[in-house]
Amino acid sequence: MPDPLPEALIARAGRVYVRQRLGMEHDWELRVQGRRTHFFQIDNWHSLHGLVRGSLRMAGLLGHARRNARRIVLRRHEVVLPHLPPAFDGFTLLQLTDLHIDAAPDFAAVLIAAVRGLDYDLCVLTGDYRARTYGPWDAAMAGLAALRPHLKGTPYAVLGNHDTLRLVPGMEALGYRMLLNEAAAIRRGDAAIHLAGIEDAHFYRLDNFHRAAEALPDDAVSILLSHTPEPYRQAAHAGFDLMLCGHTHGGQICLPYGVPLKTHARHARRFARGAWRYHDLAGYTSTGSGTSLVDVRLNCPPEVTLHRLRRPAAAV
Repeated sequence: MPDPLPEALIARAGRVYVRQRLGMEHDWELRVQGRRTHFFQIDNWHSLHGLVRGSLRMAGLLGHARRNARRIVLRRHEVVLPHLPPAFDGFTLLQLTDLHIDAAPDFAAVLIAAVRGLDYDLCVLTGDYRARTYGPWDAAMAGLAALRPHLKGTPYAVLGNHDTLRLVPGMEALGYRMLLNEAAAIRRGDAAIHLAGIEDAHFYRLDNFHRAAEALPDDAVSILLSHTPEPYRQAAHAGFDLMLCGHTHGGQICLPYGVPLKTHARHARRFARGAWRYHDLAGYTSTGSGTSLVDVRLNCPPEVTLHRLRRPAAAV
C-alpha cells in the first residue's frame, strides 16, 4: 500500500523536497544499522556513552551532571529591531529547542514545569524532538502531546537533524504549526511581523531560503527559525532581522566558564550559544532544553528562552 505521507505534503512543501527528505532518512537508517559502519556511527556507539559516564563517575561528577540536566533555567533576551511596528513593541517569543523529549522518562514533566506559567505571546520550537536520529518516533510524539496543552496559542516549529518528516502530520494534529521552508504572518490589528522556518541545514541541508522568504515584504520585520546557526550568512543576506536557532546544546559538556569541547556544527564558536550579530542580522543560539547521547550537562545548563522584541525608542 503506498505511503500516504508524501502525497499529503507534496502540494505544500514540493515533490522534490518530500522525496529527498524521506529518501535521505531511509538511506541514513540503513547506514547506521549496517554492520560495516555500525562502529563509526555516533548514535550507535554505546561505548562512547559509557566512556563519558565512566569518566564523569571517576571524577565524582556523574550525579551532579545528571541533576544539571534537569535544572532548566529561564533566559531572557531583549532584542531591538529598527523597523518593529509599534503594535509589536514588547512582543515576546518563547523559544524551545533540542528537546530530545524521549531521551528520559521524566523529561517531559521537567520541561512542562519549566514552561508552565510563563508570560509570552508566541511559542517557537527550533527542532530536535526525538532523541535518536533514526528509528521510532512514537515516544517523541507522546512527549510532544503531553507538552502541547501547556503552550499558549499556536506554537510554530521547524524540524531538526534528529527529526523525521513523518512527525509533521502528528505534530500538526496536536496543534503545532510546522514551517517547512515556509513563512507565516503574525498580526496585531493592522500590523504584522513575519515568521519563516527553514529545513535542517546541518545534516539534511534542505534549507530553501528562496521558498521560505520569497513572499516576505521587503520592508517587513522578519524572524527566521532555523535548527542550526550554520546558515547565518544566508539569513543575513536574505534580509532577515532576527534568527533563532539551537542544535549546538552550547556544548552540553563544557569546561569551566562554559567553554564547549565540541558543538557539532560548522561555524565560529561565537555562534554556539547566546546572542550574536552578523551584519544587520541579530541572532540567538539556545543551549536547548534536553540532552543528546548522554543524559548529562556540565558547565552548560539547559534553558528555555524568552525573546522580547523592542523598538529602538523603547529600548532600555
